[in-house]
Amino acid sequence: MTAHLAVVLVEPSGPLNVGSVARLCANFGVASLRLVAPRCDPTDPQAKQMAVRGLEQLLSCQLYPSLQDAVADCRRVVACSGRVEAKEREHLLPDQALQWLMEPKAGPSHVALVFGREDHGLHSSELNLAGKLLRIPTSEAYGSLNLSHAVAICLAEHQKLVHAPVDSASEGSPPLPAQAALEAAMQDAEQLLLEVGFLYPHTAAARMAKLRQLMLRAEPSEAEVALLRGMVRQLRWASRHGANGEPR
Repeated sequence: MTAHLAVVLVEPSGPLNVGSVARLCANFGVASLRLVAPRCDPTDPQAKQMAVRGLEQLLSCQLYPSLQDAVADCRRVVACSGRVEAKEREHLLPDQALQWLMEPKAGPSHVALVFGREDHGLHSSELNLAGKLLRIPTSEAYGSLNLSHAVAICLAEHQKLVHAPVDSASEGSPPLPAQAALEAAMQDAEQLLLEVGFLYPHTAAARMAKLRQLMLRAEPSEAEVALLRGMVRQLRWASRHGANGEPR
């Protein structure tokens, strides 16, 4: 299934940037602009002024309370990150990351390209929601990019893929799950692992982040995620009731 790109801005604070990104969405044919807990009014006159012919994208942008909610209906997520401290994860170049993101796959049609806050980017917990991280190569002397400039670079790479030949070989693979289904399975697993003592509250977040990355790399199908969730829920029931079905 052809991927439909959603541009996601996390807590944008500048109306000029939001308006510029709406204009870029119009420039590059991106219909879905999503804002996570914006720290500015997307209908601010400055935003409208910068949007120009992207006013429709600006006024129809969708608002979400968290990044998890914003990508819940997406089959794949790429996050733009300039954080060099996340050395344990590979950072792809824009063309590599977008090629993976836009690959035809069965399942939900939306994919998400996520950009962080203007002042300090994305938190580790937000980066953990992405299957791949993207890093725009810049000068080591001054690597910080304006938000709208980063979006422009990525959408220009996306536009190249729009006109590239489509490899439909992967469309016959089993459907991928929406992020919401995968997240629900992870929450069930976390509860089970806490109950049986494998996880401890003070280390659960770090260990679950590693398990989440394992799942994102593996890309289980929609049916496989449902199977795993069913197994975990049955194990939770068994851990509470024992073999004879009596509550412990």
